[in-house]
Amino acid sequence: MKTSARYWAIVPAAGAGKRLGSAIPKQYLPLLGRPVIAHTLDTLLQHPRIDGAVVVVDSKDGWWPEIVASLNLTKPLWRALGGAERCHSVLNGLKVLREQAEATDWVLVHDAARPCLSAADLDLLVNQLADDPVGGLLATPVRDTLKQADSSGRVNATVDRTHLWHAFTPQMFRLGDLHDALNAALARGLWVTDEAAAMEAAGFSPRLVQGRADNIKITRPEDLALATFFLSNR
Repeated sequence: MKTSARYWAIVPAAGAGKRLGSAIPKQYLPLLGRPVIAHTLDTLLQHPRIDGAVVVVDSKDGWWPEIVASLNLTKPLWRALGGAERCHSVLNGLKVLREQAEATDWVLVHDAARPCLSAADLDLLVNQLADDPVGGLLATPVRDTLKQADSSGRVNATVDRTHLWHAFTPQMFRLGDLHDALNAALARGLWVTDEAAAMEAAGFSPRLVQGRADNIKITRPEDLALATFFLSNR
């Protein structure tokens, strides 16, 4: 397998963040004086192994042009248009990246609203998967007791958490493999919610790389306070 593969990032940022209840998409909310996505991109683009990135934004996004103009870019940063769901957006990003990269290059897909990714976790993911035949994702084992609910909102069962993990991002796979897996999943009507699910549907077994629990995704108002705390104490 090619050992001189390059590393690229794709950041899907076309979501509206409706669960947060804000008029501004969550990736553009202020966090320590900068938009959330600026923190995310800093971590990715300042890493020595990442050669460039694609940000996927909505066609009517009025915030992105001002934000990209404020970034101190030293690496390529391309733009792709968002799709109906995350999986469509990521595929659009992969299509843009295919014009710049090789099929055997690595792609790290990372949520725009995960600004607390640490450089150490990024190192860990890249180093542990560099020679992996499939790729994988950052994750943490489930620690809480899990309950399965019935249709009326009452507990139906307690779920065994022994082999359960919380899936995080980045999720890192070969460009060609991920492109083909997402294409195949969408052709079957599978609107997968992360890249690992597309690879699983294609018959692969992604590797779980245990990362930090503070790599949170901002989805609720209280998450902004948590992200502020985590970033301020690094």
